[in-house]
Amino acid sequence: MDELTFPQGFDPEQFVTVARFEDPMEAQMAKGLLETAGFECFLQGENANQLLGAAFRARLMVHRRDESEARGLLSGAADSGSPLPSEGEDA
Repeated sequence: MDELTFPQGFDPEQFVTVARFEDPMEAQMAKGLLETAGFECFLQGENANQLLGAAFRARLMVHRRDESEARGLLSGAADSGSPLPSEGEDA
């Protein structure tokens, strides 16, 4: 990948998908939840999802070291009635 694709020092191999979303609003809510908890995260495919929601899903990515904690937080949000996906729905 060229330097314009990723910020300097960013290693895409160190990030994993913890959730997928068809609804861009749900994707933003989940991202906000993780950011508020202090996790470095980003949405991949967010813009494509807004254009063709049925064809693409936004992927919520976190650093590999934070994967289990982030999944737990998202799962806890889903258990409390939030529209966020549980661990089994993300892949």
